[in-house]
Amino acid sequence: MTDRHAVLPGDEVVVRVTGGQPLKGRITVQGSKNIALHLYAATLLADEPVVLHGVPAILDTDVCAQILTHTGAETTVTGDEFAVTPAERVHPEIHPDLGRRVRTTCVLAAAALARHGRVRFPRPGGDAFCERLIDRHLAAMEAAGAVIHSTEAGFEARCGARGVRPFTVDVGTPYGPSLGATVTALLLAARAPGTSLITSPSIEPEVAQVSRFLWERGVDIHADHAGLHVTGTKHLAGGAYTVLGDRIEAATMIMAAASTGGSVTLGGITTHDLPRGLTSPLAEAGILLADQPEGICMAVTGPLQAIETATGPHPGLPTDTAPQLAAMLTQAHGTSVIAERIYPRRDTHIDGLAAFGAAVSSRGPEIFVSGVTPLRAADVGARDIRAVTALLLAALVADGTSTIRGMHHLRRGYGHMLTHLARLGADITTYPEAPPCP
Repeated sequence: MTDRHAVLPGDEVVVRVTGGQPLKGRITVQGSKNIALHLYAATLLADEPVVLHGVPAILDTDVCAQILTHTGAETTVTGDEFAVTPAERVHPEIHPDLGRRVRTTCVLAAAALARHGRVRFPRPGGDAFCERLIDRHLAAMEAAGAVIHSTEAGFEARCGARGVRPFTVDVGTPYGPSLGATVTALLLAARAPGTSLITSPSIEPEVAQVSRFLWERGVDIHADHAGLHVTGTKHLAGGAYTVLGDRIEAATMIMAAASTGGSVTLGGITTHDLPRGLTSPLAEAGILLADQPEGICMAVTGPLQAIETATGPHPGLPTDTAPQLAAMLTQAHGTSVIAERIYPRRDTHIDGLAAFGAAVSSRGPEIFVSGVTPLRAADVGARDIRAVTALLLAALVADGTSTIRGMHHLRRGYGHMLTHLARLGADITTYPEAPPCP
């Protein structure tokens, strides 16, 4: 396996951005990060080789490849292909260190448990913008017949001699259906000898794509008013599958262009791939989107306008676009409100935006943004993917040259973001460590 993006201690990338350049041109969006991460786990269920096409060139792809290799599967990443051959000798453990670097640890563990009847796994890592519970994941494992023990290192789950069993589980939470727990339950049910029922399931594209992947490999899945009915199989076929374009990267590039007064065309995705909860507030803000043969064409119809919106389950506004939206709305006329409805709160980008001079604040789950606000260069950093992306968007607008730290997180979610921005006209310089003093 080739680790294309290994980050060693002291090897953090720092970026300097000189703002004020309108972004114009065309780029092709990557394969969806969030869909790919869940499909990586699903490949562990197959009894034959699987190849995923169009995977994103991000740090999390390489981490997941290493995790799968640790379980015994032969895993290679070549360009945008992620190839997995089932293990000859199984090691049903999610690597204790690597598992803490991604958010889908429990989903990966569910796949190993479904396939082998036992697994050890650490507590998940990934972005920590708020407390993110895993109780619905563990409930699905227990419903499938696993006995779970909590240890200092994480968890151990073990089924009886017959492996996972058919089950019923509710994956709803006070904030709506759990995307990750829905996929966890899907993977467990795919190997259970009978029909399982997942109630209050998520209908996010990640769930739809994992369901389609499993269905193409012989798992019967259908939905009705009761939930998702999944009939497992003893043998899952292999084959090829293509990852959809990344709707979050597309939204990010649209917002970056709008913030700078530019216009972009995005290949590898269509407006059909963008949820109404995203396209509607963008239109309200003054952003026109249209499908062209070369991809989504985006343009600003006039001065950006303030909006009031809220994140929500699909087809609502994706929570992973809310920080970038806040950055864009610093350039909109009036006071905007973005309410977080997926997590208890999501405001780790607020202090960084304020350092640019943005009139932004939070109250509980709500973010308030007043504009139009002239932004000034700042030295900032963040500890999660979308927060650091929001700061990058602010730097593209700000007067002067900004320094952004924490770019390791950007590379976890976007394989070519800096290259794309430079191609569209952004003035960006990267350094392997802190830049020299002027």
